[in-house]
Amino acid sequence: MERQILINISQLVTPEGRAAKHGSAMNESKKIMDAAVVVEDGRIAFVGTTAEVKNAYQLDGEHVRDMHGRTVLPGFVDSHTHFIFGGYRPEEFMMRQKGVPYIEIHKAGGGIQNTVEATRALDDGEMYRLGEMRLKDMLSMGVTTVEGKSGYGLDHDCEIRQLQVMKKLNGAQPVSVVNTYLGAHSIPLEYKKDPDSYLDFMIAEMLPEIKKENLAEFTDVFCEEGVFTREQSKRLLSAAKEAGFVSTGSAELAAELGAVSADHLLAVSEQGICDMAKSETIATLLPCTAFCLKKPYAPARKMIDAGCAVALASDYNPGSCFTNSIPLMFALAVIHMGMTLEEALCALTLNGAAAVGMEKEIGSIEVGKKADLVVLSDPKYEFLVYHTAKNPVCEVIKNRKTVYQKGEV
Repeated sequence: MERQILINISQLVTPEGRAAKHGSAMNESKKIMDAAVVVEDGRIAFVGTTAEVKNAYQLDGEHVRDMHGRTVLPGFVDSHTHFIFGGYRPEEFMMRQKGVPYIEIHKAGGGIQNTVEATRALDDGEMYRLGEMRLKDMLSMGVTTVEGKSGYGLDHDCEIRQLQVMKKLNGAQPVSVVNTYLGAHSIPLEYKKDPDSYLDFMIAEMLPEIKKENLAEFTDVFCEEGVFTREQSKRLLSAAKEAGFVSTGSAELAAELGAVSADHLLAVSEQGICDMAKSETIATLLPCTAFCLKKPYAPARKMIDAGCAVALASDYNPGSCFTNSIPLMFALAVIHMGMTLEEALCALTLNGAAAVGMEKEIGSIEVGKKADLVVLSDPKYEFLVYHTAKNPVCEVIKNRKTVYQKGEV
């Protein structure tokens, strides 16, 4: 048995449970001062105070580590990203600063289509290299699990290659990767006049192959004006559900279909909030996207007060949100969206884990769960927001091993 004992932790802060937290329960967290954690064979075996661990374990040898008054949190879960892509779109970013709406850029053939062309041009080696580089950057900010969406191929070959590369990355480097098929990210140019035929293609050809090859756990669709209608989205998600995928979608539709999550929700309706509050669907909010697009933030406070389970994620992509900054996300959630720090922490850990179906394994520091731990250089977890937008992560521990420390992976 491999054992590691962490002692003299200034603060250990974590939500508790093996299911998503809804409403006021998101504000509940366990806080232990002068804490200690025991990890055995990659799983948490003890959580308590340093005094308690000294009474229960023999504290000598290389397996004991003095944390010197640092803070320990659960590993962050970024449950909505598009980190496999080719090319960049800085010109479009500057166009938006001049007032050109993103949806107009999209309709004019820019936006996603630009990235589709660049991604199709990547060979598998370059696709893997870029993905690995971006995952290392996420790890440096405390992300131990990430959801990765396809959707920059919009065809058979490139969509499959994106999913295959993400599957290879999972386990080949420290960050756990959960795959989502997002062929319905946009309508490809060759189907612009007949989007229903593209749906036929995804349902008849893509979903069966992806399921057979076990390339994705989830299916997603961009339900938005000018992209896929609610009816088209329902058709695809219903077919995905029948094929054995777990689906995501817009608020009312996600609740109706029993989807794991509904994402973005910048314009969620009162009915959508009500439906989600009564369901198990996670409301995954993407504050960095609203920030980059200069849009009003999703109504996190209203949703939590109504009883929804809220997660936070980056939406990291080369167009609408070219950032994966966890510190920025915490700042926006607390300062601009009215969330408490405890709610934001729950949203980026336990509820983020629930949004990718892993809440029984990760998302909190509890006996039996995997030891995905984030160590902050600061003595108090409030520094996550107090030292605004600074990355406080000095170490990441995953399955007992230090996988990141002060910029070294």
